[in-house]
Amino acid sequence: MSQDSTVHHDDEGAAPLNLPNDPNRRFWIGATCAVGAAGGAALAAPFVGTFAPSEKARAAGAPVEVDLSTIPPGEIRTVEWRGKPVWILHRTPEMLAGLSKINNELADPDSDRPGFTPPYAKNEWRSREPDFWVGVAICTHLGCSPTPRLTPGPQASLPDDWEGGSLCPCHGSTFDNAGRVYKNKPAPDNLEVPPYEYISATRIRIGTDEDNKA
Repeated sequence: MSQDSTVHHDDEGAAPLNLPNDPNRRFWIGATCAVGAAGGAALAAPFVGTFAPSEKARAAGAPVEVDLSTIPPGEIRTVEWRGKPVWILHRTPEMLAGLSKINNELADPDSDRPGFTPPYAKNEWRSREPDFWVGVAICTHLGCSPTPRLTPGPQASLPDDWEGGSLCPCHGSTFDNAGRVYKNKPAPDNLEVPPYEYISATRIRIGTDEDNKA
């Protein structure tokens, strides 16, 4: 019997019949097996994928980069970091000059209380560089989000000599343009300065610094 033939039996147990191999038949059998294997892999992929972290989960806690050149002087931008609102305030020369005028009205003007100000922000600006202040926009009283009140001067719920800052709408705590809390307010501490660092002259990364690496 040649190698190009296959032995087949009929249903009645008759003598074997020598029939030539069909190349097309072998091709379609192989193709069917390959498709079946691919289909199994396709079904397995979504199942295995359920064990991989989602994009949102990977993003949780990840550092956030901000282009400072897109924030005009006198304006504030809010970004999200670890589920918290973080303000980046581009202070004008007038805003910076106003910081030293109100030290005697603040509860912690030098940010001496621990836990809310990293060492590089323990200065008169409460920031790495004078122009930009970075702070967590969550009141240290009960966790409300303050409202920016950047315009100086008399306003509702604010003192007549207001130099600009923010007001917590929940219980009236006020903060200056460096996130420092005024005296005799419900909030016990200044707004938190998160870890951050400059990665270029006009770009910062929130979430990393000397003690916090990505």
